[in-house]
Amino acid sequence: MPKTLRPPNRPPVDADKRVLILEAATRVFAERGFFAAQVADIAKRAGIAAGTVYLYFRSKDELLITLFDQTMRDAIREGRHALDSVDDPAERLRTIARLHLERLGNDRNLAVVFQVELRQSTKFMARLSATRLRDYLGLIRDTIAEGQARGLFRSHIPATLSAKMFFGALDEMATNWILSERRYTLADDADAVVDVFLFGVSKGASSS
Repeated sequence: MPKTLRPPNRPPVDADKRVLILEAATRVFAERGFFAAQVADIAKRAGIAAGTVYLYFRSKDELLITLFDQTMRDAIREGRHALDSVDDPAERLRTIARLHLERLGNDRNLAVVFQVELRQSTKFMARLSATRLRDYLGLIRDTIAEGQARGLFRSHIPATLSAKMFFGALDEMATNWILSERRYTLADDADAVVDVFLFGVSKGASSS
Protein backbone atom coordinates (compact mmCIF):
# COMPACT_ATOMS: atom_id res chain seq x y z
CA MET A 1 0.00 0.00 0.00
CA PRO A 2 1.49 3.38 -0.97
CA LYS A 3 2.33 5.82 1.78
CA THR A 4 -0.01 8.75 2.33
CA LEU A 5 1.73 11.96 1.35
CA ARG A 6 1.30 15.07 3.50
CA PRO A 7 1.23 18.55 2.05
CA PRO A 8 4.65 20.24 2.15
CA ASN A 9 5.53 21.92 5.46
CA ARG A 10 2.64 20.18 7.23
CA PRO A 11 3.62 18.01 10.21
CA PRO A 12 1.73 14.91 11.30
CA VAL A 13 -1.43 16.00 13.08
CA ASP A 14 -0.60 16.77 16.70
CA ALA A 15 -4.03 17.11 18.24
CA ASP A 16 -2.73 18.49 21.54
CA LYS A 17 -0.67 21.23 19.90
CA ARG A 18 -3.49 22.12 17.52
CA VAL A 19 -5.89 22.50 20.47
CA LEU A 20 -3.29 24.55 22.34
CA ILE A 21 -2.99 26.96 19.41
CA LEU A 22 -6.75 27.30 19.02
CA GLU A 23 -7.22 27.96 22.73
CA ALA A 24 -4.49 30.61 22.63
CA ALA A 25 -6.05 32.18 19.53
CA THR A 26 -9.45 32.37 21.26
CA ARG A 27 -7.97 34.24 24.21
CA VAL A 28 -5.88 36.60 22.08
CA PHE A 29 -8.71 37.41 19.66
CA ALA A 30 -11.01 38.13 22.60
CA GLU A 31 -8.48 40.32 24.40
CA ARG A 32 -6.90 42.22 21.51
CA GLY A 33 -9.49 41.94 18.77
CA PHE A 34 -9.00 39.89 15.63
CA PHE A 35 -7.56 42.63 13.45
CA ALA A 36 -5.13 43.90 16.09
CA ALA A 37 -3.95 40.42 17.08
CA GLN A 38 -0.78 39.00 15.57
CA VAL A 39 0.20 35.39 15.03
CA ALA A 40 3.23 36.12 17.21
CA ASP A 41 0.84 37.03 20.06
CA ILE A 42 -0.93 33.71 19.69
CA ALA A 43 2.32 31.78 19.60
CA LYS A 44 3.58 33.55 22.73
CA ARG A 45 0.33 32.77 24.57
CA ALA A 46 0.61 29.12 23.49
CA GLY A 47 4.27 28.97 24.54
CA ILE A 48 5.54 27.98 21.09
CA ALA A 49 7.54 29.57 18.28
CA ALA A 50 5.59 31.72 15.81
CA GLY A 51 6.72 29.49 12.95
CA THR A 52 5.07 26.50 14.61
CA VAL A 53 1.64 28.11 14.26
CA TYR A 54 2.11 28.20 10.48
CA LEU A 55 2.78 24.49 10.43
CA TYR A 56 -0.83 23.95 11.54
CA PHE A 57 -2.65 27.02 10.20
CA ARG A 58 -1.84 28.96 7.04
CA SER A 59 -2.97 32.32 8.36
CA LYS A 60 -4.73 34.23 11.09
CA ASP A 61 -7.89 34.06 8.95
CA GLU A 62 -7.70 30.28 8.91
CA LEU A 63 -7.43 30.25 12.69
CA LEU A 64 -10.64 32.26 13.05
CA ILE A 65 -12.48 30.14 10.50
CA THR A 66 -11.31 26.95 12.21
CA LEU A 67 -12.50 28.24 15.59
CA PHE A 68 -15.95 28.89 14.17
CA ASP A 69 -16.12 25.65 12.21
CA GLN A 70 -14.98 23.47 15.10
CA THR A 71 -17.28 25.13 17.64
CA MET A 72 -20.31 24.88 15.35
CA ARG A 73 -19.50 21.28 14.46
CA ASP A 74 -19.33 20.42 18.17
CA ALA A 75 -22.58 22.31 18.81
CA ILE A 76 -24.40 20.45 16.04
CA ARG A 77 -23.11 17.07 17.22
CA GLU A 78 -24.00 17.80 20.84
CA GLY A 79 -27.40 19.14 19.84
CA ARG A 80 -28.30 16.12 17.76
CA HIS A 81 -27.22 13.78 20.53
CA ALA A 82 -29.26 15.65 23.15
CA LEU A 83 -32.34 15.87 20.94
CA ASP A 84 -32.35 12.12 20.33
CA SER A 85 -33.86 11.62 23.78
CA VAL A 86 -36.39 14.48 23.60
CA ASP A 87 -39.66 13.99 21.71
CA ASP A 88 -41.73 17.09 22.48
CA PRO A 89 -40.88 19.94 20.04
CA ALA A 90 -41.20 22.62 22.75
CA GLU A 91 -38.79 20.75 25.00
CA ARG A 92 -36.47 20.29 22.05
CA LEU A 93 -36.36 24.06 21.66
CA ARG A 94 -35.59 24.41 25.36
CA THR A 95 -32.77 21.91 24.99
CA ILE A 96 -31.31 23.81 22.04
CA ALA A 97 -31.57 27.12 23.93
CA ARG A 98 -29.91 25.78 27.07
CA LEU A 99 -27.06 24.16 25.15
CA HIS A 100 -26.50 27.30 23.09
CA LEU A 101 -26.34 29.65 26.06
CA GLU A 102 -24.38 27.22 28.24
CA ARG A 103 -21.71 26.83 25.57
CA LEU A 104 -21.08 30.55 25.30
CA GLY A 105 -21.70 31.24 28.98
CA ASN A 106 -19.03 28.74 29.99
CA ASP A 107 -16.32 30.44 27.91
CA ARG A 108 -16.47 34.23 27.81
CA ASN A 109 -13.50 34.47 25.43
CA LEU A 110 -15.25 32.20 22.96
CA ALA A 111 -18.42 34.25 23.34
CA VAL A 112 -16.54 37.47 22.55
CA VAL A 113 -15.02 35.90 19.43
CA PHE A 114 -18.42 34.66 18.25
CA GLN A 115 -20.53 37.67 19.16
CA VAL A 116 -18.06 40.46 18.36
CA GLU A 117 -14.97 39.51 16.39
CA LEU A 118 -16.68 37.36 13.77
CA ARG A 119 -19.07 40.25 13.03
CA GLN A 120 -16.27 42.63 12.03
CA SER A 121 -16.02 41.35 8.47
CA THR A 122 -18.77 40.73 5.91
CA LYS A 123 -16.35 38.34 4.21
CA PHE A 124 -16.30 36.09 7.25
CA MET A 125 -20.02 36.42 7.88
CA ALA A 126 -20.97 35.55 4.30
CA ARG A 127 -18.67 32.55 4.22
CA LEU A 128 -19.60 31.18 7.63
CA SER A 129 -23.33 31.75 7.25
CA ALA A 130 -23.30 29.50 4.20
CA THR A 131 -21.73 26.55 6.01
CA ARG A 132 -22.04 25.41 9.63
CA LEU A 133 -24.48 28.13 10.65
CA ARG A 134 -26.89 26.91 8.00
CA ASP A 135 -26.67 23.39 9.43
CA TYR A 136 -27.20 24.69 12.95
CA LEU A 137 -30.26 26.65 11.89
CA GLY A 138 -31.46 23.43 10.29
CA LEU A 139 -31.69 21.79 13.72
CA ILE A 140 -33.98 24.58 14.91
CA ARG A 141 -35.99 24.67 11.69
CA ASP A 142 -36.60 20.91 11.74
CA THR A 143 -37.79 21.10 15.36
CA ILE A 144 -40.23 23.88 14.51
CA ALA A 145 -41.44 22.06 11.40
CA GLU A 146 -42.09 18.96 13.51
CA GLY A 147 -44.13 21.02 15.95
CA GLN A 148 -46.14 22.42 13.04
CA ALA A 149 -46.73 18.95 11.61
CA ARG A 150 -48.09 17.82 14.97
CA GLY A 151 -50.40 20.82 15.21
CA LEU A 152 -48.53 22.24 18.20
CA PHE A 153 -47.13 25.37 16.48
CA ARG A 154 -48.80 27.75 14.05
CA SER A 155 -48.40 26.29 10.60
CA HIS A 156 -48.77 29.49 8.56
CA ILE A 157 -45.46 30.93 9.79
CA PRO A 158 -42.51 29.67 7.70
CA ALA A 159 -40.32 27.35 9.77
CA THR A 160 -37.15 28.90 8.35
CA LEU A 161 -38.25 32.39 9.40
CA SER A 162 -39.14 31.13 12.86
CA ALA A 163 -35.77 29.39 13.19
CA LYS A 164 -33.90 32.59 12.33
CA MET A 165 -35.95 34.55 14.86
CA PHE A 166 -35.29 31.95 17.55
CA PHE A 167 -31.57 31.95 16.83
CA GLY A 168 -31.59 35.75 16.79
CA ALA A 169 -33.10 35.87 20.27
CA LEU A 170 -30.41 33.55 21.65
CA ASP A 171 -27.76 35.51 19.80
CA GLU A 172 -28.90 38.79 21.32
CA MET A 173 -28.97 37.33 24.84
CA ALA A 174 -25.36 36.19 24.42
CA THR A 175 -24.27 39.62 23.17
CA ASN A 176 -26.06 41.36 26.03
CA TRP A 177 -24.36 39.02 28.53
CA ILE A 178 -20.95 40.02 27.17
CA LEU A 179 -21.69 43.74 27.33
CA SER A 180 -23.53 43.75 30.64
CA GLU A 181 -21.77 45.01 33.75
CA ARG A 182 -23.96 42.66 35.76
CA ARG A 183 -22.59 39.16 36.28
CA TYR A 184 -25.12 36.37 35.88
CA THR A 185 -25.44 32.88 34.43
CA LEU A 186 -26.27 33.18 30.75
CA ALA A 187 -28.04 29.81 30.54
CA ASP A 188 -30.63 31.08 33.04
CA ASP A 189 -32.15 33.09 30.17
CA ALA A 190 -32.96 29.98 28.13
CA ASP A 191 -36.45 29.27 29.46
CA ALA A 192 -37.55 32.90 29.20
CA VAL A 193 -36.41 33.08 25.58
CA VAL A 194 -38.34 29.92 24.72
CA ASP A 195 -41.45 31.07 26.59
CA VAL A 196 -41.52 34.40 24.74
CA PHE A 197 -40.93 32.61 21.45
CA LEU A 198 -43.72 30.10 22.05
CA PHE A 199 -46.31 32.23 23.81
CA GLY A 200 -45.42 35.86 23.18
CA VAL A 201 -45.70 38.58 25.82
CA SER A 202 -49.44 39.31 25.69
CA LYS A 203 -51.61 38.13 28.58
CA GLY A 204 -53.69 35.21 27.46
CA ALA A 205 -51.41 34.42 24.53
CA SER A 206 -51.22 30.75 23.74
CA SER A 207 -49.34 28.39 21.49
CA SER A 208 -52.45 27.71 19.37
